[in-house]
Amino acid sequence: MSKDLPQPQPSEEVELGQLFKLIGNAFDRFFKFIGNIFKNLFLAFVWFVFFIKTHIIKLAIAGVVGLGIGILLDKTLEPVYKSYATIKQNYPTGEHLYNSISYYKDLVRQNDINTLKHTLNIEESEAASILDFEITPVITENQKLQNYDAYIKTLDSVVASKVKYETYISNFEDYTYEYQQIAIKAKARNNFKKVFDKIVENIDKNEFFAREQQKDLSELKNEEEALLEALKQSDSLQSTYKRVLEKVLDKDKTAQTSITFEGSTQVDKTKEYELFKSNLEIREKLVENRRKQADKEFVIEVVSSKQESGVIDKTKKVFGKTVSSKMFYAGGIVFLTLLVLLALQFIKFLEKYKN
Repeated sequence: MSKDLPQPQPSEEVELGQLFKLIGNAFDRFFKFIGNIFKNLFLAFVWFVFFIKTHIIKLAIAGVVGLGIGILLDKTLEPVYKSYATIKQNYPTGEHLYNSISYYKDLVRQNDINTLKHTLNIEESEAASILDFEITPVITENQKLQNYDAYIKTLDSVVASKVKYETYISNFEDYTYEYQQIAIKAKARNNFKKVFDKIVENIDKNEFFAREQQKDLSELKNEEEALLEALKQSDSLQSTYKRVLEKVLDKDKTAQTSITFEGSTQVDKTKEYELFKSNLEIREKLVENRRKQADKEFVIEVVSSKQESGVIDKTKKVFGKTVSSKMFYAGGIVFLTLLVLLALQFIKFLEKYKN
C-alpha cells in the first residue's frame, strides 16, 4: 500500500534545501552587518579618544586663548543691557503678541529706526539703541504636568488612555500659555518700562479683543445685577422667617414653619441654617463674579517688570541654552581648533590613497 503513496521528487527536496539555505544566509549577512556597525562605531570612538589624547595640549591652549578673548571682549566692547517684563494674557492674545514681537525684531534687523520709533512711541535714540526682542513662556515642567493631568480628567477614559504627555505637549504652542516673559536688549541703559507698556497697549487696542472684552464685561455685569437681586430677596426672606419664628416663640409653639417660595409648586420646610447657607452661596458667587470682572478689565497686562533701566547682559545663547560670554568664546575656540585638527587628519589620510 505504501507503494501507492506519491514519493517526494528529488528536485523538490533540492529547492526546499536551497530556500532554507538562502534564508539562513540572509539572516547571517544581516547580523554580520549589524555587528560591523557596532564594531566600527566602537573603533571610531576609540580612535577619537586617542586623537583627543594626542592633541589635548593644543585643545587646552585653545580653551585658555578663548577664555582670554572672552575676558578681553567683555572689557573692551560696549555693554549690552537687558530688561524683562512678565505679561499676563487674560484673553488668547498669544499668537498676536508673538507676531508683534517678531515684527519688532524684523524692524531692528532691517535697521528701520523710524518705523520702530513711531510704533513704540519712543525717542529715536532709544529706538536706535535696541538690539533685539525676545519672548518666552513662563511655565515650569511641574505646571505642564498639572495642566496635562487636568486635561486628562476632562476626557473619556478610553480617549485619555491614548493621549500621551509628549503628544499633549507637542500640540501646545508657546504662545498659548497664560504668562509670557518679554526681554529687550539694547546698547544703552534706557527706561524700558514705556516700551513694555506700549507693547501691551498695542495688543490691548486690538478691535477683536476689545469687542470680546466688552461682551464678557456686559455679561458679567448682568450676572452681578441678578446676584444682587437674589441676595436682596434672600435677605428679605431671612427677615420674614425671623419675624415668623419670633411670633412662634412668643406663643410658645414648637411646630415647624413652612415658607412658600415664589414661582415654586411645592412648600419647603426651611430652617434658619439653610437660609443662611443659601445667602452665603449667593455672596460667594457675587465675589467670584467681581473677581472675573477685575480679571477682564484688561485684555493683557504687565504683571511685573524687572530692571526697567536694564542690567548688563554678558550671556550668549547656544542651541537655546544660556551660557556666559567667556565660556562661549572658550568653547567656540576649542571647537574650531578641533575641527581644524580633524580636517588636517582627514587630509593626511587621503594623502595615503592619492595614487
